[in-house]
Amino acid sequence: MAEITFDDFMKVDIRKGTIMRAEPFPEARKPAIKLWVDFGGEIGEKKSSAQITAHYAPDTLVGKAVIAVVNFPPRQIGPMRSEVLVLGLHDADDGVVLLSPDHDVPNGARMC
Repeated sequence: MAEITFDDFMKVDIRKGTIMRAEPFPEARKPAIKLWVDFGGEIGEKKSSAQITAHYAPDTLVGKAVIAVVNFPPRQIGPMRSEVLVLGLHDADDGVVLLSPDHDVPNGARMC
């Protein structure tokens, strides 16, 4: 993998948000969930499509803290415009596990 500079890394705006709403996304090509994530006053609420169905159901996600990239351009995914990329890690079975802070931080807090 190519090396990047610290300045390159700082161009990626990674923030903490809280999932406010989650719904099934049957129109997606791969199993996914629609998310509405609150990033606080500066950024507000943004939508995302997340392929996280291996470990999560929509009704278990409301109130969950997540980490997301908020400065990618929006991407059309089926009938939905995904505005942020919620971050996760693949487990041994290729399911996605969401990243979240282990202590309470305000919505919109930027990764440093």
